[in-house]
Amino acid sequence: MKSAIDNSQPERPELRLADMSPAYFGLVMATGIISLAAFMMRYDALASGLFYLNIGQYSLLCVLYGLRAWRYPARFFGDMVAHLTGPGYFTAVAGTGILASQVMVLSDELRVGKALWGLAVVLWLGLTYTIFTAFTVRRDKPTLDRGINGGWLLAVVATQSLSVSSALLAARIGQPYRLELNFFALSTWLWGGMLYIWMMALIFYRYAFFHFSPGDLSPPYWINMGAMAISTLAGSLLILNAPQAPYLASLLPFLKGFTIFYWATGSWWIPMLLLLGVWRHIYKRFPLRYDPLYWGAVFPLGMYAACTWQLDQAMEFGFLTGLTHAFFYIAVAAWTATFIGMLYTLATSFMALSRRASNPGRGRY
Repeated sequence: MKSAIDNSQPERPELRLADMSPAYFGLVMATGIISLAAFMMRYDALASGLFYLNIGQYSLLCVLYGLRAWRYPARFFGDMVAHLTGPGYFTAVAGTGILASQVMVLSDELRVGKALWGLAVVLWLGLTYTIFTAFTVRRDKPTLDRGINGGWLLAVVATQSLSVSSALLAARIGQPYRLELNFFALSTWLWGGMLYIWMMALIFYRYAFFHFSPGDLSPPYWINMGAMAISTLAGSLLILNAPQAPYLASLLPFLKGFTIFYWATGSWWIPMLLLLGVWRHIYKRFPLRYDPLYWGAVFPLGMYAACTWQLDQAMEFGFLTGLTHAFFYIAVAAWTATFIGMLYTLATSFMALSRRASNPGRGRY
């Protein structure tokens, strides 16, 4: 499993803890948001099944990340302060925040939801100031075309996941913390939007003015859309929470305007990303093989379905239902294909390890 994005052809995967992708919590993000979207659209059995699966996936990934940090600290923390791989760790924040949202929405377990929300806040604070401080003070830095990619927007997704989980928590508790949680949700929503503007300007500049190869178009570029989709979801929840907080009610025109702005921006990216995907895999014939980074492409599809449904409810439009269901089915299909690819890759790697253990003289493949 690769921990960095490069421009080479995909290699045959190996099952090595040291090489585990820092962005693997994207699996939790993708599974969680499709579960929540299924709940919104009343596919209760699917929502519950993915919820319990996600609890298992999250627990397993926590163990694996802990083992990687313990056994390979140089690789674990080295990836954290590298420009290409460091932002991948923000999937741990977003995954925790989305699981907290699942717990609150699907099981009404507020104690567990609060604990996961608190963990997400701690992770966000620690990773935000560790990663961006390291990038700032690092002596040897890559050039823009080699140092930035769509994965940087995971920092936006992580921030907005706090806004979403805070708004959901605020809607489920009474005073004295309801106002404070709504204010925190509003603050992180606004900061996430500002962070997107900063980063997207650099990413768009890299798109337009540097050489672009098929290997450069890694799956996290779908976060270009996903970051705006989760911002839309957070804004819609703030609109729905406005009756609980007078300052949100006074900001309703602003909240509604910016929420539609986020949704429109995310929607614009979809045809662009599809065209670039056709260019990459059909015109340039770049192989389509499983990579943990592909969860960063599945998550935006599920998030777009969820945010469009919530926007339709918050704004009382009533005409986005068809689009919501279409993207939900696409997201489920993408999740299924990626999950099968993950299982196949893991099975292949386990069999290769078994062969090597039984025939040590053959060496590595």
